[in-house]
Amino acid sequence: MGNSMFPLIQQGNLCRFVSCQAVEMKKGDVVLYYSKTGQIIAHRFVEMKFMNDTSYFYLKGDTNLGFDAPIKEHQIIGKLVSIQKGDRDVHSNGLALDLWGKLVIAIPALSGILRKYLNCKTHYQF
Repeated sequence: MGNSMFPLIQQGNLCRFVSCQAVEMKKGDVVLYYSKTGQIIAHRFVEMKFMNDTSYFYLKGDTNLGFDAPIKEHQIIGKLVSIQKGDRDVHSNGLALDLWGKLVIAIPALSGILRKYLNCKTHYQF
């Protein structure tokens, strides 16, 4: 549910995730994790920081302006491997998804543009 990963993941898409260890994640991967409140969220992995002998992982939805609360390794469920969009499958190791991940991380203003688009789209739907 939600539109934080728009346009990559949209309502009705079926996403397939596989288990992974933190060392297998790379910047730009879409990671499935449990939030501190127990909610399951799929957001983009941006960076890892090591503080007080603990690794913290920073993730962000593509249309979100800020980062999620940092998570620890035990909260990670897996990473995205494919998205079924209607009758076609899009694989996460494809060039287009890789470039999109790099673009949305490199240009933070893109998240704001996407958010404005979604707000306008929602506001003007009849």
